[in-house]
Amino acid sequence: MIKYILYFSLPFCLVAETTFITPMEYASQLYKNPRGIGCQKCHGDNGEGKTVATYIDKKKKKVFRGSAINRLEYYKFYNALNRRNRGMPRYFLTTKEIEALYLYLHKSDKKITKKKKTPHAK
Repeated sequence: MIKYILYFSLPFCLVAETTFITPMEYASQLYKNPRGIGCQKCHGDNGEGKTVATYIDKKKKKVFRGSAINRLEYYKFYNALNRRNRGMPRYFLTTKEIEALYLYLHKSDKKITKKKKTPHAK
């Protein structure tokens, strides 16, 4: 009987162990694919900004570039993700997701230890 209990419970134990990820792993995955297209496609691997496309418009060379987002203060970062910007898709991220993205972009900052308050919280 014990053998059957172990046999049937083993898959659940394996799944339970493999679904745990750290906050930084979650933040990394969210940055790479928040809602179908990753932030790094336009903003670079570390939020430094990146050229997305070059094209000719009215015989002039133009560059479409994703802005650098790794040096924004949290308030500006939060607001930028909650409004429609030129070329920027609206992801409808939760506050926790925005905090995770900010954490990912500032993973090497020593001063990012306290939880940031959202701009609308008082």
